[in-house]
Amino acid sequence: MKLLYEKEREEICDVCHKLWQRGIVAANDGNVSVKLADGTVLCTPSGVSKSAMTPEILVHLSSDGNVILAAEGYRPSSEMKMHFRCYAERPDVSAVVHAHPPIATSYASMGRALDGYHTAENIVNLGAVPVAPYAKPSTDQVPDSIAPFLQEHDAILLAHHGALTVGDTLTRAYFRMESLEMYAKTSLYIHLLGGAPDMDREQIDGLLDLRVNGYKMPGRHPGYVKYNDDTRVKRS
Repeated sequence: MKLLYEKEREEICDVCHKLWQRGIVAANDGNVSVKLADGTVLCTPSGVSKSAMTPEILVHLSSDGNVILAAEGYRPSSEMKMHFRCYAERPDVSAVVHAHPPIATSYASMGRALDGYHTAENIVNLGAVPVAPYAKPSTDQVPDSIAPFLQEHDAILLAHHGALTVGDTLTRAYFRMESLEMYAKTSLYIHLLGGAPDMDREQIDGLLDLRVNGYKMPGRHPGYVKYNDDTRVKRS
C-alpha cells in the first residue's frame, strides 16, 4: 500500500539515519518533525532509535497534536509540544530537529552559550546560540523555555538536555544541527588551544551584512550579541 506523504517520510528517515551515523543522537534520543502543506505534521515515534526509523512508523498528527494516523504500537514523540511551539511562534518554520549533539550539549549543561566570533562560517550560519533554561523533558516547561529565543534564533541550546534547530525545510533544519555541533567543536578546540579574541567588530559586521545582502540566507539571526560576559544579554 502506498503511503501518504511518501517523499516527506523518506526525507525524515534519511535525516534520522544521518543524525545517528554522525553521533548526534544515541539509542532512542532525539526527534524530528515536518509541517506539511495542509498544516498537519509528520513526526518520529517515541522509543525508536533513529538508526531504525522507517517511513511506515512515522506518526501523522493534526495541527492541534491529535493523532491522524499511526502504525499499531507507535505513538508520537513526547517532545512534540516543543515542536508545535516552534510552528506556532514561527510561521516560516516547516521542520524541527531536536538532538543531543555531545559537545553542544556539554556547553548547554554548563549553561554556556556559544557566542564566540572566531570563524566566518559560525558567524554567518547561526550567530550566537543561547541557552534556554532547564525544563523537565516532555512537559509544557520545555516549549515555554524556548519561546523567548525563537524570534531571533534558528538554533537553541537546551540546558542539561540537548539542542533544537528549525528551518523552512528539513534539510536546512538538519544542516543547522550539524553546524551547531561544529560550532561547539570549534569553540572547544579554540579554548583548549589557549583561547582567542573575537574577530574585529568591523569584520563581524561585514559577515553579518554578507549573510543578509550577499548570500540572502533565510531564517532568523540575532545579529551581534554576547551572552557569556555577564548575566545580561548584550545587543547592539
